[in-house]
Amino acid sequence: MNIFAQAKKGIITDEVRTISQVESIPADELLKDFAAGKISIMKNSLRNITPVAVGKGLKTKVNANIGTSPDLFDMDTELAKLDAAVKAGADAVMDLSTGGDLSHFRKKILERSPIPLGTVPIYETAVRMVAQKKAMTAMTIDDFMDVIRTQAEEGVDFMTIHSGVTLASVQSLHTQKRITGITSRGGAILAEWMKFNRRENPLFEHYDEVLDILAQYNVIISLGDGLRPGSIHDANDRGQLHEMIVLGDLARRAREKNVQVIIEGPGHMPLDMVADNIRLEKRLCDDAPYYVLGPLVTDIAPGYDHITGAIGGAIAAAAGADFLCYVTPAEHLRLPDVNDVKEGVIASKIAAHAGDIVKYGAKASVRDNEMSQARKDRDWPAMYSLALDREKAEKYREGAPSHEKDQCTMCGEFCSMKRDY
Repeated sequence: MNIFAQAKKGIITDEVRTISQVESIPADELLKDFAAGKISIMKNSLRNITPVAVGKGLKTKVNANIGTSPDLFDMDTELAKLDAAVKAGADAVMDLSTGGDLSHFRKKILERSPIPLGTVPIYETAVRMVAQKKAMTAMTIDDFMDVIRTQAEEGVDFMTIHSGVTLASVQSLHTQKRITGITSRGGAILAEWMKFNRRENPLFEHYDEVLDILAQYNVIISLGDGLRPGSIHDANDRGQLHEMIVLGDLARRAREKNVQVIIEGPGHMPLDMVADNIRLEKRLCDDAPYYVLGPLVTDIAPGYDHITGAIGGAIAAAAGADFLCYVTPAEHLRLPDVNDVKEGVIASKIAAHAGDIVKYGAKASVRDNEMSQARKDRDWPAMYSLALDREKAEKYREGAPSHEKDQCTMCGEFCSMKRDY
């Protein structure tokens, strides 16, 4: 019996106790929302890590994506990215690898990572087909299931499964003109598969079989938004909303089979649509934890998309999003490097915290008040210790010519904090 099934029976497991302590929430209160599917706890039953939870009443969490590509697949580099993400404060990491020995790399991450790991099984399924010199459209449900089962047995904590990309939702997509079409790799692969084979998405048809595997290992199903908008022009169109309706029903079915759920969301979206999108997901998906990529609120900032994503992420978190997938400065341009990973995590941590201040008020702003007091006292060591990126704060100050003085070079002796009034 996995921890979700136990929660439904009123059993407080060690994982629930740990989250209760970390989040400073009474265990019985946490258990109630966990059993209702409003909170998800990331920890494969085979892994020995501290669990991480997302959902109602909890701090907004941040995920960092790493992984190889067909052009770049250096394992040492990707492990360095993992280390950078953990050091910068990521709460979870996803392996999106599509190049090299995927299973070997994933095992290395699982050995090294102290935080939960997510994957997108369709990527490995597609890579296996290519390695066998077969078309991706030749994939069978057995190919999918073999990958899902293998990854669960290895210890993966949550998996993105694109079961909401159905014949009907893709048809809805085509009733409105999009600029960027399907930008989700998993969604595009499945849409092409359905078109070629003239059949329903196998991950929708065999959804219960997928759930049976995940339930066995306490793996969370992160229901992928395969039809998410890849440009602000395409946001909240029929295809995206049709898929969200499907995801709401799939979430209900998952809970009935004792599988925890996370719902994935956009993507690219104008500022004024973000909060409404969060409220809609909560309504349609019965308050399931919402996991958003950004959202990116403009399309014209390549090289700065960690900022466009942080703007959207802050609004999303304030409106009720539970889990932010980071965006790096390399988004749309290249595979991120180690520094890109750090910048992406810090930007999303800022967004998550800014949202929590709105959601939880004084409870979330304790650190901010301590920083303000340290600034008032001109207590530089305290400021460094409270900073999200201590290294950068110290580097900026120590690089100034007067860093040993009780002031910074912005105001010098005219510093307002030195005035007696």
